[in-house]
Amino acid sequence: MKVPNIRLLNQQLSAPQFRQPKELVSWMGAIQAQDYTMVRWAVGMRLKSPSLRMVEEALHQGEILRIHVMRPTWHLVAAEDIRWMLKLSAQRIKSANDSFAKGHELEITESTFTKSNRLLENILCGKKSMTKQEIAEQFGHSGLPATNYHISRFMARAETEGILCSGECRGRQHTYALLEERVPPMPDPTKDEALARLARSYFRSHAPATLQDFIWWSGLPITEARQAIYLIKSEMTSEQWRDQTWYIHNTCRTRGKTSGSLLLLPPYDEYLIGYKDRTDALPKEYYSKAFTNNGLFYPVIAHDGQIIGNWDRTIKKKGSYPEHSFFRNGACVDEEVLSQAKRKYMQFTLCTP
Repeated sequence: MKVPNIRLLNQQLSAPQFRQPKELVSWMGAIQAQDYTMVRWAVGMRLKSPSLRMVEEALHQGEILRIHVMRPTWHLVAAEDIRWMLKLSAQRIKSANDSFAKGHELEITESTFTKSNRLLENILCGKKSMTKQEIAEQFGHSGLPATNYHISRFMARAETEGILCSGECRGRQHTYALLEERVPPMPDPTKDEALARLARSYFRSHAPATLQDFIWWSGLPITEARQAIYLIKSEMTSEQWRDQTWYIHNTCRTRGKTSGSLLLLPPYDEYLIGYKDRTDALPKEYYSKAFTNNGLFYPVIAHDGQIIGNWDRTIKKKGSYPEHSFFRNGACVDEEVLSQAKRKYMQFTLCTP
């Protein structure tokens, strides 16, 4: 089984099928998004015609949202998916945040959260979009705690309760808005329907993948992850390989040109972070060059599906290409192909045609 080849195709990193950011994010299910600047590249590089303006417009219009969902970290999701995804993950995220606070003696009472939710609704009503700093200033006049820690907890809780989501774009600054004003009401699926949707999104875009990969990505407990796979079992093909069951959704592409591909992947890209086991694309001896033990991911270079080096996302001076380094000396990479990949990134970042 040529795992990297199939993943390149279905993660839309080879021969992309979508033109619109919303279509791409919906296909992927969710895209991890701690790094706001770089996640726009993660979306753009997966489109037929990469366009920063198009990605920013989708974020600005609320077609795609940046929010804490699935696991206690930022993700991009399609607007129409946010409510049912929160339904599956909100309690786990809330519990994780509360557990961390308890362990550090930083607990916040439920009555304080209720007051903060009410204040956020008052501050943002009328389709306002405000930055965290602007909201903190409003809290400073309210009598509620307004430290960076408290504001972060208040915002995170409001997200899990379906009160807040990302607002309109304001350059590189993230803003917040009220979910009810940003996203029209949607039909409320049953839990089984939501589990099936999540599994379908993952296995059509990340296959081949295992149960453990899906558990890691989704944050679901093992019983719910197994149930999700069972619900779409008729839509998938399974194969025993290396003592594990690997799943491929029937809509997946399994054939297509991937040889010779070279990609400048952003940090936290789904090609790596979307799996518990990353050895199919990255030997363990190079793990430390791609990410740290505490979860910090670096920009990496993928060649024919294998992670072979790092690149610097900053353009140090006008007209210069991003710098790079390979894990091993003498890496067999066509210089022109590498230059094309760098040029593609620069054109996207600088919004040049």
